[in-house]
Amino acid sequence: MDKINGKIRVLETIRQGKIGGGESHVLDLVASLDKSTFEPIVLSFTDGPMISALQRLNVPAFVIDSEKAFDISVWRKVKKLISEQRIDIVHVHGTRANTNVLWAARNLGLPVVYTIHGWSFHDGLHPLSRRLRIAAEKFITRKTQVNICVSESNRQTGIKAFNGFSGIVVRNGVNLQKFNPDAVYPNLRAEYNIPADKMLICYIARMTYQKDPVSMVKAFATALKSVPGLQLLMIGDGELKTDAMTAAMALGVEEQVIFDGFRQDVPAVLQAADIYCLPSLWEGFPIGVLEAMAMGKAVIASDVDGTKEAVTNGENGLLVPAGNPDELAAAIVKLATDHALRLQLQQNAKAAIVAHFNVAGMTEKISAVYLQLCK
Repeated sequence: MDKINGKIRVLETIRQGKIGGGESHVLDLVASLDKSTFEPIVLSFTDGPMISALQRLNVPAFVIDSEKAFDISVWRKVKKLISEQRIDIVHVHGTRANTNVLWAARNLGLPVVYTIHGWSFHDGLHPLSRRLRIAAEKFITRKTQVNICVSESNRQTGIKAFNGFSGIVVRNGVNLQKFNPDAVYPNLRAEYNIPADKMLICYIARMTYQKDPVSMVKAFATALKSVPGLQLLMIGDGELKTDAMTAAMALGVEEQVIFDGFRQDVPAVLQAADIYCLPSLWEGFPIGVLEAMAMGKAVIASDVDGTKEAVTNGENGLLVPAGNPDELAAAIVKLATDHALRLQLQQNAKAAIVAHFNVAGMTEKISAVYLQLCK
């Protein structure tokens, strides 16, 4: 392999420039790669805050506009970029990135690594749409050299969905320098006019069907009846944000729920919170939960997929059934009223991240995959 300056040039590709779980993963990965061995370049299919963040890291970042999978119109542009950048390895993150990069990479004879940040054929899809997505995933996973699953649950789902699926597990990790509970952060409670003695619950996620923001509002409204001093901060955007705001008004809790768009200072938001909630209907391996745990927060999350591999119920967080606002409300009340339990979960959460989900360990495993492919 003809390397520039002796370094392996890796193209990390992701579907969008907005900050979410997969995008945070890419940012942490490129920041943590050994720059004496690897030279990362990033391709996104939309612009957004991630591109600005990469520029601050001095990582070359390119945008080829596309908002759909198997977008044939961009394939030649992708091939041209890969050739011009003299890429050695292509690492695709998510289905859309894979379908829009795979043809070019294979056409140029380059090895492709595919990280599956949760399968595209999730529950809640129309049966025909689900079958089509399974067929697409089966096709693209057989065309890549290495498939990386972010949880064992995801790997098992792939094995059950189609015969012959082969993948390794590399769980997401957290940047412990960025998510450091001992660091000093701006006072976000003051910014949002939240009193210091208020019990603050935080939800940070895209407000989509998967992340179930309406159930979050319903659960909070129920919990508020038992613990009147609660406050909810919901950070994020998405197609269900209006529905969540409407639910807050209908339930008469709009004064106790603060909605805001995506923020770049997630560690500061988490530092301000007492309890972090993520009521997802499914998850690959939730980076948001890991980040909250790293910040020493008591977390409540749905008992789904990869989340169960990060959160042990009653030990380093609480797990509740997905799509069940009453159970979520009960967990909020439990943590809000039991200081000893909250403290225990906080301490155990932080320890679990340091021991098992550090970004350094994740990067080491992915680097080993790259080096193996370059032999």
